[in-house]
Amino acid sequence: MKAIVYHNYGSPDVLQCEEIEKPTPGDKEILIKVRAASLNALDWHLMRGKPWFIRLMFGGLRKPKITRPGRDVAGQVEAVGRNVTQFKPGDEVFGACIGSFAEYVCTVEDKLVLKPANTSFEDAAAVPVAAITALQGLRDKGRIQRGQRVLVDGASGGVGTFAVQIAKSFGAEVTAVCSTSKVDTARAIGADHVIDYTRTDFTRSGKHYDLILGANAYHSIFDYRRSLSQGGIYVGAGGGGDQSLPGILLEMLLQSFLSLIGSKKMLSLLANINKADLNVLKDLLGAGTIVPVIDRRYPLSEVAKAVRYLEEGHAKGKVVVTLEHENKI
Repeated sequence: MKAIVYHNYGSPDVLQCEEIEKPTPGDKEILIKVRAASLNALDWHLMRGKPWFIRLMFGGLRKPKITRPGRDVAGQVEAVGRNVTQFKPGDEVFGACIGSFAEYVCTVEDKLVLKPANTSFEDAAAVPVAAITALQGLRDKGRIQRGQRVLVDGASGGVGTFAVQIAKSFGAEVTAVCSTSKVDTARAIGADHVIDYTRTDFTRSGKHYDLILGANAYHSIFDYRRSLSQGGIYVGAGGGGDQSLPGILLEMLLQSFLSLIGSKKMLSLLANINKADLNVLKDLLGAGTIVPVIDRRYPLSEVAKAVRYLEEGHAKGKVVVTLEHENKI
């Protein structure tokens, strides 16, 4: 089968489409015939081995131990291990795995749910990592409530486009922050107010928000704190700032300190992919409450080009990889 593989850290040029052995599911695993996958910032961070703490977290100080990119997947169940009880061959599923940029991939059943019948494989593949990050940032860390004033910084990216829609589903008044070219996208997904950051710095506007989700956290935590209402919560979910290990540790210490000295809470998020939240997203997706924003689609052979585009930081929503399987007897 064809799969995207890399053996060294570096630019998208290290990504190669190779013929490798088709996997066989273990007793607790499911073999998926991949129909679509989507890119996340984690994919190119792992590929480059930057920031450096990525190498500490995932292993491989000199060379990557994880050599198969791709975490979001949607496809059809090809086969199941003998201890799998929740799925059967032919089921259409979506969820998370390692190495989804391939024709086939194995994962455990707790990382998958059934795909809504009215949802395409491409839309389903766009959901897992980005939408769970948005959901957990708003609901679990941010404790979102109906009627709150919520601001999403980086509202036009993968996490941000889901965050705007999920916040609206909770009954919040949502302000989206994005660039000029993405203002229409933010409005189209339901934002009540849109701020073009090239014209207005929301952290100096004098307005305050009950909850801020920093999907692209390019401002300092002091700027975000200034923009919070009393008792407000800031949740950092990725992007900008000093991404060196000392820089990240310093920011975590500052967040903890600032959360202790006042009523405003400064938090960071590391998303946890789990079946319960995938089911929440499945229901939202099936009901049309969230609609994935897909910027571009690439075939498997052009994953390097797709990663290069995502790295540029101009994508509106998600970048998706689509797969066409040949009929083999």
